[in-house]
Amino acid sequence: QVQLVESGGGLVQAGGSLRLSCAASTRTFTDYAMAWFRQAPGKEREFVAAITRSGLGVAYADSVKGRFAISRDNARNTVYLQMNRLKPEDTAVYYCGAGDSGLRTSVDGYHSWGQGTQVTVSS
Repeated sequence: QVQLVESGGGLVQAGGSLRLSCAASTRTFTDYAMAWFRQAPGKEREFVAAITRSGLGVAYADSVKGRFAISRDNARNTVYLQMNRLKPEDTAVYYCGAGDSGLRTSVDGYHSWGQGTQVTVSS
């Protein structure tokens, strides 16, 4: 298990940008593939983006491809999600997850989760 803390959420107008951060409390950050998921009210948690342990491999949901970018800084034990050209349908609680193998797109591919950070995009 890894302790994860997300930050960087907030209220932004459509077309704007936000950068989310997820800090991991572990001495072995490079042992974990990381991902971002999101959950809107009344909906299931859905995959947004994932990154391999080295950071060399990434994957995105079709709905965010070309607008969002996932990255990680292994020296800082942190994974980021840069979100550009935000849309009202991006409004959700965003969660960071840690898993043992790379680029999984399902919730059950990750064993540790943060508490989430709210992103609200106004039209």
